[in-house]
Amino acid sequence: MRTLFNGEFSVDYGQMYIDSRAEADIHEGPEAGLHECFMGQQAGLCGAAVPGHLFLLTGISEGSVPLTVELHEAEPPLDFDGWEDIVETPFRAASNDTTLNEWDGEGRDLGLPAGTYRARYHCRGMDEAVGLRLEDEAVLDEYLLQFWPAPHESDRVVKQTSESAAYWHQFASELPPLPTPEELAEAERLTREKEEQDERERRERAEKREWGGRLPSDRLRSVGKAAAGLRTLDVALVHAVDEAGPETQRAIARWAAHRSCDVAGLSGADWIARGLAELDRGLPFSPPLDDPKTARNLLSPQIPHTVITRPDGTSDSQQEVALFSLIIAADPDPLKALLLALHAAAGAHGTSWHDLLTEVRSEFPETAHVPLPPETVPPKKRPHYGNAIRAVAVKQHPGEEPQR
Repeated sequence: MRTLFNGEFSVDYGQMYIDSRAEADIHEGPEAGLHECFMGQQAGLCGAAVPGHLFLLTGISEGSVPLTVELHEAEPPLDFDGWEDIVETPFRAASNDTTLNEWDGEGRDLGLPAGTYRARYHCRGMDEAVGLRLEDEAVLDEYLLQFWPAPHESDRVVKQTSESAAYWHQFASELPPLPTPEELAEAERLTREKEEQDERERRERAEKREWGGRLPSDRLRSVGKAAAGLRTLDVALVHAVDEAGPETQRAIARWAAHRSCDVAGLSGADWIARGLAELDRGLPFSPPLDDPKTARNLLSPQIPHTVITRPDGTSDSQQEVALFSLIIAADPDPLKALLLALHAAAGAHGTSWHDLLTEVRSEFPETAHVPLPPETVPPKKRPHYGNAIRAVAVKQHPGEEPQR
């Protein structure tokens, strides 16, 4: 027999612990709380349900108690008469670093080799030792913990005398078994699925709020931010033109470019008129519209700029907004072309943007059923269309620094 510990040991909340778990098991395994440690047991006093851990209960709630811990080569003789309460539990020391721990985590190494043991916990004086024991007060309760190598066997109550032990035996017997690793894995899977489902539903609700109470089609999702501007002004129209098909989308994009250039006074410029004709015929733009950077630079000397107030309340050059509508209406993607060109056209119309969107419904029967949008929109800062034209130029001529 080898004595692993003999002396007074500090307890808080009537608890002390034996722990051989590795850090990974402590963080990833079951929690070693009061309920978890006694789950599935008939015996109270020594909770062994969490692998590699023993939860030892005492009579006093705070102070120090006399404790002896012994390691035997074989099962020691049972001192039935010398102790009031005795329980036995299985214990597997998962490592050679088994410690005797206080409630705050401070512990001392017991020198118990790794292996599978039987643990016998002896108690006396539990009913008398209630509450706090001060240093100069007499010892009322005492404890002995014995280990010996043995195969795993279920816990058992060897002897029960005190009312304290009776209480803890009843407490343990009423707990369900500790979940198996498979049950824990299944519970984690269900929890993860529930969290993922909740996150999907949260994203869906947020997306519906952005899209007027309904989810966008995959086609609308595919154009990304191109739909954002027009969606803010007229989300019902966005859904309608999405469903209208590519031919109608291209027709509305061209119409929007014409209306933009007309309202901004650009249609009279020969190179703008030529560009509109090329757009209508589906031809590539000829110079200068084949280079958006050059086209924008021609606006200043040839056509006076008019400052308009866009639907979001910001100011911009009406001519640059209209030029962007013309250029973007030729985008290869008809839905993207429509969304951006029509949004720009609304901007070019300034405070009359609502009239333009009303006119769309008159010009294109596919949109006639769509309710009109509110006449005010929440303010939201958007880039000036001069910057947007430069962005198109960079995409068409990568590697070149756009003029400012």
